[in-house]
Amino acid sequence: MDTTELEKSKAHITIEIIEYLPNSVVIKTILKKSTGNISVMSFDSGEGLTEKTTPFDTFTQIIDGKAEIVIDGESKFLLTGQSIVIPAHSPNFIKPNGRFKMIQTVIKSGYE
Repeated sequence: MDTTELEKSKAHITIEIIEYLPNSVVIKTILKKSTGNISVMSFDSGEGLTEKTTPFDTFTQIIDGKAEIVIDGESKFLLTGQSIVIPAHSPNFIKPNGRFKMIQTVIKSGYE
């Protein structure tokens, strides 16, 4: 996992920030602050994330491909350009469903 932030004051093509790696989930931090963070992730075919619950709302946007996100046991299928807010304290996971890339934004302020 690369935790180096992106260079500031420079234009970036979001989908090109991260590449697909065989049999891997790759995470690149765009910004990391005490009040939240923004990360871009790539998932190779057959790769997903295990169930987790966080105390913060999480904004998730698909930037390439399609993904199945399960929130509180209910599947949501998102395509390129679509997004969803995963509510705080809701169990969620990402099921393998082909290659895709996404951006996740977590805002921690207001939850102290």
